[in-house]
Amino acid sequence: MPKLSPDTPFLHPDVQAVNCTFGAYVEIGQGSRLQNTTFEDYAYCDRLADIANTTVGRFSNIAALTRIGPTDHPFTHAAQHHFLYRSSYYWDDVEDDPTFFAARAARRTTLGADCWIGHGAIIKPEVAVGIGAIIASGAVVTRDVAPFAIVAGVPAAPIRSRFTPQIIDRLLALAWWDWDHARLRGALADFRSLRAEEFLERYGG
Repeated sequence: MPKLSPDTPFLHPDVQAVNCTFGAYVEIGQGSRLQNTTFEDYAYCDRLADIANTTVGRFSNIAALTRIGPTDHPFTHAAQHHFLYRSSYYWDDVEDDPTFFAARAARRTTLGADCWIGHGAIIKPEVAVGIGAIIASGAVVTRDVAPFAIVAGVPAAPIRSRFTPQIIDRLLALAWWDWDHARLRGALADFRSLRAEEFLERYGG
């Protein structure tokens, strides 16, 4: 197992990362492909994740073979092939279309803190996944997901919430995901042993 660092992300072999930034204690799984993406502190993805134009919140948990912020083709045009925007692949006298790529990059996907993205899930551009939400394996997420919601299916639909509205409000108020590294370590035994309700009774929120 890797020893994660506050200063340098742990990139497994064959990772491709273009225009990306990484916070502390970040791990990127083998063969993953990242573009225009920010991984905040403690976030990780497993192998072969494909993530573009996304902000990955603190403590986000991303399983293998996921696709987040997949790029679209210009399907309203006469053609949708990438000769329209990667034109330099085909002709020497024309450049790629910078307007198209800028529009793609502007369509940001956002993953909230401590969300869990299941194996093989797809999350479309401009979707916001709430804090603590769970995206089931194989789901295709086309709409925003509420904090602590569990969604599944194609297209993904809510199954249930992880907690009652009262517990959710208290967790959001506590915001443990914003604690510093030392405070997290000090509460580790309670994170491991206490249910959410018991944790809140001990730490407030």
